[in-house]
Amino acid sequence: MIFRQLFDKTSSTYTYLLASRHGGEALLIDPVFEHTNRYLKLLEELDLKLVKVVDTHIHADHVSAMGKLRDATRCTTVMGEQSPADVVSMRVRDNDPLTIEGLTLTALYTPGHTSESYSFLMDDRVFTGDTLLIRGTGRTDFQNGDPYAQYHSLFERLLKLPENTMVYPGHDYKGDTVSTIAEERHNNPRLQVNSAEEYADIMNNLNLANPALMDVAVPENLKLGLRMSAQHRVPVLEVDEILAGWPSVDCQFVDIREESERRRHGSIPNSIHAPYGHFDQYCRSSGQLAGLAKSSRLLLFCAVGERSTLAVEIAHEMGLKNVAHIPGGFTAWQKAAGPVEAID
Repeated sequence: MIFRQLFDKTSSTYTYLLASRHGGEALLIDPVFEHTNRYLKLLEELDLKLVKVVDTHIHADHVSAMGKLRDATRCTTVMGEQSPADVVSMRVRDNDPLTIEGLTLTALYTPGHTSESYSFLMDDRVFTGDTLLIRGTGRTDFQNGDPYAQYHSLFERLLKLPENTMVYPGHDYKGDTVSTIAEERHNNPRLQVNSAEEYADIMNNLNLANPALMDVAVPENLKLGLRMSAQHRVPVLEVDEILAGWPSVDCQFVDIREESERRRHGSIPNSIHAPYGHFDQYCRSSGQLAGLAKSSRLLLFCAVGERSTLAVEIAHEMGLKNVAHIPGGFTAWQKAAGPVEAID
C-alpha cells in the first residue's frame, strides 16, 4: 500500500493519500486548496490516478481542494450524507464501505465537532478528521457542534476500536503525526472524564477564538460542487421532458453510480449499470456502451449530476457522440416522483 501524510503549515491540516499499487487508484482525505498542484505532482510522480477525494466535514480553517481536484482529475467527491455542501458526487452514511481498487475504508458517523463529521476506518488505522486529535479533541462551539454528540462519537465509537488502531487526525498543532486508540484513551486529557456532562463542561468553557479563515472557508466549502449551470455544458435531457413521455423514451438509461448507491436508493427502470470508477472501459471500442451508442442514445445519470457531466465528457473524448445525461441526477428524478425499481 502507498500511504502519504501531507501537511499544511497555515492551518496545521493533515491530508492523507492512499493507494493500492496494481492499477494505481488513489484516494485523498481532507486536501487543502493551496496545495492542489502539489497533490497533482505527487500523483504523477507515483503514477497514480485519483479516483476519490473525501472531506471529513465542512472545514472552517481552510478551503478544500475537493472541487479543484475534481476539475483536474474527474475524481468522485465524497462526504457524509448529512453534509450541507451544495453538491457532492457521492454521499456515504454510517458503516458504508468506501472503496478504491485494493482498499476499503468504512465510514463512521462521528458528529460533535460539526453535525456532519465523519471518520474513516481502514484495517489498522482510523482517519478521525477533527473529532479525535492527538491529546485533544475538535472544538464543538460552531457549525452545529455539540459536545454531547462528540462524547458519544468518542466513547461509543472511536474508543471502542481495537487499542492498537493507529489514529491519524485532521490536524495537529504540536508536531505529532500519529497516535493509537490506547494512547489517547490513557493520555488524552479531554478523555479523562466520567460522564458526558463533565466532557461538555470542558468543551463549553474553552473560550477559543474563531478560526482566522472561517468567514471565507465555510462559504467556499459549502459550494464546491458542480452546479446546475455547469451540468448543462454537455448534452442534457431534463427529468420533466423524460416523464412527459414516460414510458416511451427513445434512449437507453445508464446508471453510473456505485452498487451500494443503487441498492440503497433503487434505480430508473430498465437501466444498465456502468459504474463511473471504470466508465472509460465501457466506452472503449470493445466496451458495452460503445456498441450501444451506435444504435441508441445513451442517457447517463448519477446521484446529483456531477459524475454524469464528467462521464459525458469522457464518452465524447472516446468517440461516443450519442450521449447525454440527466442534470440533477437520480435526486432530481426522485423529487419529480419518477418511477424507481429496487435493486436486489
